[in-house]
Amino acid sequence: MDLVDLIQEKRFLGQEFLAWLWYKSEERGGSVELPEIGDILVVFEKHMLLEYGEGDASEKVICRGLQTELKEAREGMRLAKKPEQARLRIARGDHEYGVTLTASVMEFRNVRLPKTAGTEDGNDADSLEGQILERIVLFEELTFLVNELFRMFINIRVSDSQWAEELILIRQWVGEGLT
Repeated sequence: MDLVDLIQEKRFLGQEFLAWLWYKSEERGGSVELPEIGDILVVFEKHMLLEYGEGDASEKVICRGLQTELKEAREGMRLAKKPEQARLRIARGDHEYGVTLTASVMEFRNVRLPKTAGTEDGNDADSLEGQILERIVLFEELTFLVNELFRMFINIRVSDSQWAEELILIRQWVGEGLT
């Protein structure tokens, strides 16, 4: 099996992750507790891409709405459409990130890093180098947070009993959002 086939076979994990993360973010009003890290803010913003079917028969639907008012997307999930891409706002401490996450390959798009004091400094070489290094650190923190969220999801996903319980809660949440 080559890499492309493996990615296609496992893409459901990223889609399940996005659905689970959306549920988790709304479970406590945007606050998600990461083990050993504490609470972070995860908010699904006004854009989500859903996918239905596979291969040549797949269809994609773009849903837009204000933050968690993505009722169209929830209805789509109820009809077995899977989240393939979502715009997220993630915050930890004073740092707030924006990112569009593509589920199938866990790709980051349209990343918005926090503004920092270093971005206001002068234009000399040292200042520019400091700004670049600071941006790298911020990108690494965003990657770390998404990885920790995914780790939390995978730990639940591989546990038959935990995943069965979580699926019941997710299905209830999808249904509740439509009333």
